[in-house]
Amino acid sequence: MDRRIDRGKVLAAYRGKRHFDRTGEPSGGEPNGGEESAGEMPRFVVQIHDASTLHFDFRLEVDGVLKSWSVPKGPSVDPHDKRLAMPTEDHPLEYRTFEGVIGEGEYGAGAVIVWDHGGYRPLARKKKGRSLSFGQALERGHASFWLHGSKLRGGYALTRFRSGESAGEREAWLLVKEDDDRAGRRPVPDPRRARSVLSGRTLKRVAADEER
Repeated sequence: MDRRIDRGKVLAAYRGKRHFDRTGEPSGGEPNGGEESAGEMPRFVVQIHDASTLHFDFRLEVDGVLKSWSVPKGPSVDPHDKRLAMPTEDHPLEYRTFEGVIGEGEYGAGAVIVWDHGGYRPLARKKKGRSLSFGQALERGHASFWLHGSKLRGGYALTRFRSGESAGEREAWLLVKEDDDRAGRRPVPDPRRARSVLSGRTLKRVAADEER
């Protein structure tokens, strides 16, 4: 199956919510910044976003974009924790390094830091004896992968438990840590005290720097 995509079409929802003359977020139109990892692992990023509700954003590079989920409580390293993950619009690959403040009045207004990032390895899945690509596995509602991050490592799985096809119902997933040698019982850090893996800054420091 040909997985090439029309980035303009796929990112239409993302672009339609933003005014790029008022926000520092990437438009996804850079000629080189949006290239997929060539000969490397696909990438992931976890951002902390102090919007109307404070939450973590979990993003995986898939088929030329960042597939994205809002994870209110953040990814856990404990296999017993089933983290609610609500899908959001696909983001451009350039977003994996975005850190700053989305201005008041803009969609998602608030400070953003990159809490973790790295590569990930899709774990094989088959359907009726046929291997599925990672994108196909997500389309079917279950995908497993191994994270190689600065903070998150080991196996994880995303599983859709609500399709969102019924009236008034939103699609919903669970993000769960696999029970492997990278599992543990460490609590997710307080997002207001957590520091960026890129700059070492907290949300409060990012907001203060923006006001200067």
